[in-house]
Amino acid sequence: MFVYYTSGTCSRQILFEVDSENRIHCVKFIGGCSGNLQGVGKLVEGRNINELEVLLSGIKCKNNTSCPDQLSKAISAYKKSKEESAK
Repeated sequence: MFVYYTSGTCSRQILFEVDSENRIHCVKFIGGCSGNLQGVGKLVEGRNINELEVLLSGIKCKNNTSCPDQLSKAISAYKKSKEESAK
């Protein structure tokens, strides 16, 4: 389970898993608008992380970011952590 600490949103953390085919699973937001974020989690389930990173990036709510935008940043952080561990 990858854990990302958000910045500038009502949610505080995003947790998720990525399978061997780069598909996201078990997305869970800690804090924030429960119903909306459960919906985001269901909508992204099984999608390719590279597609989601682009699709969700730049969505604004407040503080010039949003929970979906933070998920795109979490995916970027996940990918960077995998690159670093491969070195």
